[in-house]
Amino acid sequence: MSNQLYDVIGVGVGPFNLGLAALIEPVEDLNGLFFEQTDQLEWHPGMLIKGTNLQVPFLADLVTFADPTSRFSFVNYLHKQNRLYPFFFFQELQAPREEYNEYLQWVAGQLGNLHFSKRVVDVEELQGDGSHYYKVMVEDMNTGEIEHYNAKHIVMGTGSTPLILDGMEGLPEEDVVHTSRYLYKKEEIVKGDKITVIGSGQSAAEIVEDLLTEQGHYGYEITWLTRSPGLFQLDTAKLPQEFFSPDYVTYFNSLTYEQRKNTLSDLDSLQNGVDPSTLSNIYNWLYHRSIGSNQNDVTIQPVTEVSSIEESGESYMLHCHQWQADDTFTYNTDKVVLATGYKPNVPDWFNNRFAEGVIYEDENLFKVGRNCEIVFKQNRNHKIFVTTNISHSHGTGANNLGLSVSRNIKMINTIAGRMVYPEGEGSIFQQFRMSDRQ
Repeated sequence: MSNQLYDVIGVGVGPFNLGLAALIEPVEDLNGLFFEQTDQLEWHPGMLIKGTNLQVPFLADLVTFADPTSRFSFVNYLHKQNRLYPFFFFQELQAPREEYNEYLQWVAGQLGNLHFSKRVVDVEELQGDGSHYYKVMVEDMNTGEIEHYNAKHIVMGTGSTPLILDGMEGLPEEDVVHTSRYLYKKEEIVKGDKITVIGSGQSAAEIVEDLLTEQGHYGYEITWLTRSPGLFQLDTAKLPQEFFSPDYVTYFNSLTYEQRKNTLSDLDSLQNGVDPSTLSNIYNWLYHRSIGSNQNDVTIQPVTEVSSIEESGESYMLHCHQWQADDTFTYNTDKVVLATGYKPNVPDWFNNRFAEGVIYEDENLFKVGRNCEIVFKQNRNHKIFVTTNISHSHGTGANNLGLSVSRNIKMINTIAGRMVYPEGEGSIFQQFRMSDRQ
């Protein structure tokens, strides 16, 4: 705690802000601090299922798209851990999820600008010496003391919180659990006679696959209910992947809000489908288990929305609606795993201090510029950047790990007022309007 004016303070330390911290570290004329309320960095610990890989190639690490020579690259992590040859023989472009988490922790352990067990409780806008800056109040989670820091810019990387069903509050976690807590509660979940997984994305599919691998041992029934019209795979073709490029993000951000909103649904298959290998594995399990057996121990039903849940004796009643056939029904189960996604976590201090001055494109969506800066009604040089809840401004790749480096490059170059890292545009084969041609 001091009167020093930092260039940037990051709120939250997940992969996005960790990458930002790693890219700022070697820049001599930039300094920053990053605060995280938990005691260590854990990336989706409840979903680090053995045998699961990332959905993006290992080059989409924290730094490589900005600086392939960085000591914080995934390849250097492998080198330092004496794992280059095993990974080479692994013959996969995607790193295992467990190993990606290890990599993140390895990077975090080398950075002196990260501070854990520190919760940002307020951010106040101040003026001094003719310029504006931010006073950041930070609570030490161990002592309860409040510390004060000053910064020219803020990066809000507060992530998201689980979406849950109506009626789920107060239910025992050993019976009803969100995917974010799956591995923590798996030992209790597999004790149920009937386990229901709700959701259609990658997390739901990985849990169904994981349950299938142990179904023969425990003997439970599996039910998989999804609101989507079907279980569709991610579009992994090469040209569509260019929609995750900096060029496309620049184009997308330049569209009107209505144009962007209408475009997002067209790109859904690039973000919300299931990895083809996961769907293939699930089908293979189902096929092999069906040989010589008439057991009906797996139920998969799409086009079915689960609206709420309530206790029913020693089990739970799901209120369901098959929306295509307009069929409403209830379904009893012993255990429930919710793969229902997440909602943005916008901190109270932002809503209390800054919401009135922000331009909103929709009721809950603030306008975000190309460089990830929140757009205010009155222009300001002291920025509040955001990496949370920006699909409406940066497209379907807003949560893509590869594009996180591109966003960090934009923020660093804006903060520095110069080109610290190349921005990587002009390198894809498509263009998105004729006027973009040079």
